[in-house]
Amino acid sequence: MGSCLLCPRKCGVDRSVATGFCGAASKMEVASVCVHRGEEPPLNPIVNVFFAHCNLQCIYCQNWQISKVEGGKWKEESVESLAERICALLPKEDGMLGLVTAAHYADRIPELLDAVHRRGFAPTVVYNSGGYESVETLRKLEGLVDVYLPDFKYMDAALAQAYSHAADYPEAAQAAIREMRRQVGGGLKVDDNGRAYRGLIVRHLVLPGAVDNSLRCLEWLADEFPLGLHLSLMAQYYPPRPGLPAPLDRTLTAEEYASVTTRAEALGLTNGWTQELEASDNYRPDFESQTPFNARV
Repeated sequence: MGSCLLCPRKCGVDRSVATGFCGAASKMEVASVCVHRGEEPPLNPIVNVFFAHCNLQCIYCQNWQISKVEGGKWKEESVESLAERICALLPKEDGMLGLVTAAHYADRIPELLDAVHRRGFAPTVVYNSGGYESVETLRKLEGLVDVYLPDFKYMDAALAQAYSHAADYPEAAQAAIREMRRQVGGGLKVDDNGRAYRGLIVRHLVLPGAVDNSLRCLEWLADEFPLGLHLSLMAQYYPPRPGLPAPLDRTLTAEEYASVTTRAEALGLTNGWTQELEASDNYRPDFESQTPFNARV
């Protein structure tokens, strides 16, 4: 933490005395630990740890309540106390643990998982990421993560800069996805109950007015995974707060989403999931609540 280089921004900030772009200090801050049933089918149900802060700060973030740099009501969390909260929700058998937006705390993950294992739990570990990851940091997680769940947001560098302050996102995410594939393979392995236990799922959120960017993302994925991959093509975008510039001030049109799903099928990206447009009404978590997704154990 004396010189933070965990993510592609490589701020170099001393997080014991200051925060970098993501807003995270040296101690972990956790927004929520909850049972969630809104992930892709092979990942449900899952105990998700939603870490506060984010290294992207997307202006349209669906989880803006917890990703924002300032103003959160998150308490500092030790590894041991977080492990206790996780294990209070995990089943002893067939448990699944999601680490959501954890890049800025990636150095604490080995210690956290050790604390979970010492309590007698051995969950399938899902690393749920915005895709803006350092290959060097990911290599330190090798053998600890069972399923990688990255976003692949942009092939358009100008859009990445305008929306996520990261013109290098395309190159960084491509390198990260390749490293994830090297660690866990490009496919998805599931057990007899349909539960994922190893592999890769790539997510892409279709943004209003950005169909060309989505098509370019699909084309890269099709070229990079000629044998196919599990793709989660999401239509759930909604304006999470007022004041966003057009076209982010509206939801997707049916025509926009159909253009992207049709192209995915033409490219052979047929393993995975799509959404109904009504998903924009359904995925609206409230992280001010103890149960942001109204999930029950």
